[in-house]
Amino acid sequence: MADSPLIGVVMGSKSDYACMGAAVRILKEFGVAHEARVVSAHRTPDLLFEYAEQARPRGLRAIIAGAGGAAHLPGMLAAKTIVPVFGVPVNATSLNGMDSLLSIVQMPKGIPVGTLAIGEAGAVNAALLAIAVLATTDAALGDRLEKWRKQRETIVRAETLEDGATA
Repeated sequence: MADSPLIGVVMGSKSDYACMGAAVRILKEFGVAHEARVVSAHRTPDLLFEYAEQARPRGLRAIIAGAGGAAHLPGMLAAKTIVPVFGVPVNATSLNGMDSLLSIVQMPKGIPVGTLAIGEAGAVNAALLAIAVLATTDAALGDRLEKWRKQRETIVRAETLEDGATA
């Protein structure tokens, strides 16, 4: 992107993009400057620390961090930056993402991570939450978010059931 990124989307491995790509798609849909990177808490800890420490000076306003398994990425990022971190548990193990959810949500007092749902729903909602944060100081983005949500309401109201009933 030509603009400096406002939102960082990071994941522990390239395979996590199958889930985290949903966040990227939402950010693109809203025209929010962002970046997507692989930053592993376990395999590239120095890169993780560098990314976190440079997030605020580079102008990032939020970080969406997807992680599977032990899921240390969101918490380690939050420990090294005051930029808000939204954690997305990735369904990457035989425990269907529950291990990741519990790891991300159980941060110690003083190091918050906003924890979203497991999988693609969490990735989408993390992007929408990051957009809502940006919208507090960007009226045009706020208007687009309100319009987007209104469109979702219209879609649900128009849905019909087999017996012809609607919302």
